[in-house]
Amino acid sequence: MPGNAPALTDEKALLLAYIAQQREGVRNAAFGLTDEQARQAPTAGTLSIGGLVKHVADNERHWIDIALDQDRARSRAEQEQDYADGFRLREDETLAGVLEAYAEVAANTEAALAGVSLDQPVPVPKGVPWFPDDVEAWSVRWVLLHILEETARHAGHADIVRESIDGATMYELMAGVEGWPETEWLKPWRPPAAAV
Repeated sequence: MPGNAPALTDEKALLLAYIAQQREGVRNAAFGLTDEQARQAPTAGTLSIGGLVKHVADNERHWIDIALDQDRARSRAEQEQDYADGFRLREDETLAGVLEAYAEVAANTEAALAGVSLDQPVPVPKGVPWFPDDVEAWSVRWVLLHILEETARHAGHADIVRESIDGATMYELMAGVEGWPETEWLKPWRPPAAAV
């Protein structure tokens, strides 16, 4: 996908295109990394590329479940463990596996929202301190904008983490993923040549 979302006129299609663009930013930050590199947290915080991929996938799945009133019937302990595991790439996981899971989440989002109105009300979960008590419902539009906001925030985190790992930057990575030709002002990122 190029650096900009397409100029669509259908509002839902446009929102989904912007979410897809930000997903690609997260995915591009993972381009060419080993599982070990994807587990690294090279900044002052604890974020890793693998953890960020898992988190944005979990976040999107969670919000689509809320929007469509789907309950995954998980215990509180399972939810807490999922949250803790959602920020790190465990030793029994691979970067390829979490990227594949993220692609499945994206496909599920698109399919689940195909016949849903952006104006459909989404009840605000109660008893959660960061949700407003004085608002009864959001809309599917609001949920998509929130997914966009969260994904964009974490795409930026992924850019910083990736640059801290090996110096690769967003445009170089996008050019490498999409196979852009090298120019005098932009050289697509390529994996370093293996030592002989």
